[in-house]
Amino acid sequence: MLLCLSPAWLTKVPAPGQPGEAALLVSKAVSFHPGGLTFLDDFVPPRRVTYFLAGLGLGPGQGREAAELARDLTCPTGASAELARLLEDRLLTRRLLAQQGGVAVPATLAFTYKLPALLQGRDASPGLRLVELSGKEGQETLVKDEVGAFLHSEALGDALQVAIKLSGWRWRGRQVLRLHPRAEVGTVANTVLALLEKLEEEESVLVEAVCPSARLSFPGSPQPGPALAVRICAVVCRTEGDRPLLSKVVCAVGRGDHPLRHQSSLPRTLEVALAQCGLGEAAQVAVVRRSVKAAAEAALAAVLALEADLSVEQRGGRQVCTDFLGVDFALTVAGGVLTPVALELNRGLCLEACGALEGLWASPRSGPVAEEAAAAAPLVETMLRRSARCLMEGKQLLVIGGGGFSKKFVWEAARDYGLKLHLVESDPNHFASQLVQTFIHFDVTEHRRDEDNARLLAELVRARGLQLDGCFSYWDDCLVLTALLCQELGLPCSSPAAMRLAKQKSHTQLHLLCRQGPPWPSPSLHAVPCCPLESEADVERAVHQVPLPGVMKLEFGAGAVGVRLVEDAPQCHEHFSRIARDLQGEADHPGIGLGWGNAMLLMEFIEGTEHDVDLVLFGGRLLAAFVSDNGPTRLPGFTETAACMPTGLAPEQEAQLVQAAFRCCLGCGLLDGVFNVELKLTGSGPRLIEINPRMGGFYLRDWILELYGVDLLLAAAMVACGLRPALPTHPRARGHLGRTERRRRHLPLATQSACQRTTQQGCEFHLRLYLYALPTLPHPNSLSPEPRWAPPRQPNPAPLPGSCTGKTEGFAKDCRFWHPGTQLQFPRSLATDAIFSPRAGSVPLASPERGAAVAEC
Repeated sequence: MLLCLSPAWLTKVPAPGQPGEAALLVSKAVSFHPGGLTFLDDFVPPRRVTYFLAGLGLGPGQGREAAELARDLTCPTGASAELARLLEDRLLTRRLLAQQGGVAVPATLAFTYKLPALLQGRDASPGLRLVELSGKEGQETLVKDEVGAFLHSEALGDALQVAIKLSGWRWRGRQVLRLHPRAEVGTVANTVLALLEKLEEEESVLVEAVCPSARLSFPGSPQPGPALAVRICAVVCRTEGDRPLLSKVVCAVGRGDHPLRHQSSLPRTLEVALAQCGLGEAAQVAVVRRSVKAAAEAALAAVLALEADLSVEQRGGRQVCTDFLGVDFALTVAGGVLTPVALELNRGLCLEACGALEGLWASPRSGPVAEEAAAAAPLVETMLRRSARCLMEGKQLLVIGGGGFSKKFVWEAARDYGLKLHLVESDPNHFASQLVQTFIHFDVTEHRRDEDNARLLAELVRARGLQLDGCFSYWDDCLVLTALLCQELGLPCSSPAAMRLAKQKSHTQLHLLCRQGPPWPSPSLHAVPCCPLESEADVERAVHQVPLPGVMKLEFGAGAVGVRLVEDAPQCHEHFSRIARDLQGEADHPGIGLGWGNAMLLMEFIEGTEHDVDLVLFGGRLLAAFVSDNGPTRLPGFTETAACMPTGLAPEQEAQLVQAAFRCCLGCGLLDGVFNVELKLTGSGPRLIEINPRMGGFYLRDWILELYGVDLLLAAAMVACGLRPALPTHPRARGHLGRTERRRRHLPLATQSACQRTTQQGCEFHLRLYLYALPTLPHPNSLSPEPRWAPPRQPNPAPLPGSCTGKTEGFAKDCRFWHPGTQLQFPRSLATDAIFSPRAGSVPLASPERGAAVAEC
């Protein structure tokens, strides 16, 4: 990211093939580096800007130049003068928030000579009265009558004062504000008439109720002095899928009889501000925070909905969109409930207030402080995501192997990102043949000829004149061929030798067992002893080398097909014979790797919890990692029963898994790409199950996109083009997702923070349970022979140590579930048992016997 301190450092040039639009070039900027280092860099030749966020400051100087730079750019833009004008129109935004967002706003009387174009023909809003004047002369009687009726109306509630202000772009940043007692009707009317003389078309004079300060004193709280008012400043950002996300809340506290303004009060956290006003109850503070979050996110959603209906000219460009918003609230009491009332929308001021608070926290202090993300973190993620889209738009990529219909999302995402895909596929009637720029029918199933096929495909690509930026595959069977083809075409990719090593499971383990380091810890710590099996003689030898019970699986298999727990030599011989008879070629079970043969391996059975780690690597550096938990598998076939993300493990255990997966990939020579690594976490640390040298399948891409805003498909495409994806180093999940084996559907687990209390014996969870019956299945690792069921108690019982309270949807009753150690038990009548991680706030890891419970916690 670069900071330009002068518009002269930027230049607009016409964009070829895009009439009316311009590309933005930067020739000088401040660059930022780890450790707080900054440099003033000159770029020769100038660099192309892939995202632009203009500081539309006050006054006619640089703000006007920045606005002109932001107009009609080909790159994504986070602000424009046109959108800023709309946000500065208090009359427009107030009606927008009240009508579309359902956000509480002050009762308002507005006078204007001409309604803004976006307000014409719209319905009236509750508490908002619009008066359109016919001219500047002879309006005194109408104004006085309207003001008198408004000040005596019930819409003002308990307000004792009104504020009179001007609304419009011309008045932004000017302190044109008058406060008058509600009872002084004549004074208010005269003030309005004086301000009407200054109006131009589509500007307005607003008379609004001053929200009375909430009296927050409660029994046991300090005696209040002068009435204090709380002004709440919320920053909300647009995230993946145009979903608003509250980033940070900052407050100002001052006397209730004086208006609170930005930069006139020290910033405080919501908890500190409410405590200073007499509200220290954690549950009440949490209620206020949820109300602010809902209102702020609804405000941005309403703004985005408005922008979606605007023309390109009204937005200031095809790529312009509001990426963040500041919402100022006054905290008042409405109907006996503490309610945030939206006063105005802004951009820089709220973000600046959050930055000031973060600056205070950054100063030296004593005592532990909870880590909190910066207010701009979601905004930066959005900037980087939009920048990546800009970089990848129009890129030409060759995809080897179309996969099944489950990969339909690839072609939909490619269209959304503007990628130009060319497909090599064995099936001439593949459904994706009509969804790509070029379809090349080529038999890629004969893997013994991969080297020859790579040379033939390279000749075909050159003969067709394809100017490729990258080549990649997400289909297991085609990974080695893809690496060979990239080598032929000189495109970025991990080496063919590394792909072969990761593709053959026994070779992966045996190779890593030999990697003793340095560096330390070495990959050998995570490898598992095994033996390759190609004949009955190999099976006889393996049972004397690998401790039993063991696991037999296909060398090149996928989807757990052919995997089985074997306890003795006869079972090993029997399973080997069955696989040799039933799975001889691709036609016997398409899509699981039988094109590589049906060789098997026997590996030691590892006790522990199973996890997936999805990694993004570039140039041998770890850019991002995402850990998910898998429930206990159904034996003897290791069928998956449940999964959830993010992990319920402690941070140290999560880090162990990530580093183990990373070291195993590097140990095999996998340096560039998106990889899925399956591991078990044992008492002695992580142990490797297998490496899939491609993007994780099934639900993993969707889950990571939903929870973290990171698209593994886009990351894989960028790495294939030699571009380093800019990903969050420590991504934070925005909820929980889980799935059970029967329905194979994604279940939302959490949409808000858990209300938890950790005790020595266990944790308290407030749960919303989604109960889905599963067929009876054996559970080899049961923690207790018989579940314990605590009968329903009185509503809202006091929480007890080691217990969990919840209300089950569909049963309409409060229940208490006892979980000794790490097991949470449900009654047989509900047909569900669940195992929870002992860490507070974790989610169910498994459904061992009768069903599955998925919780919102």
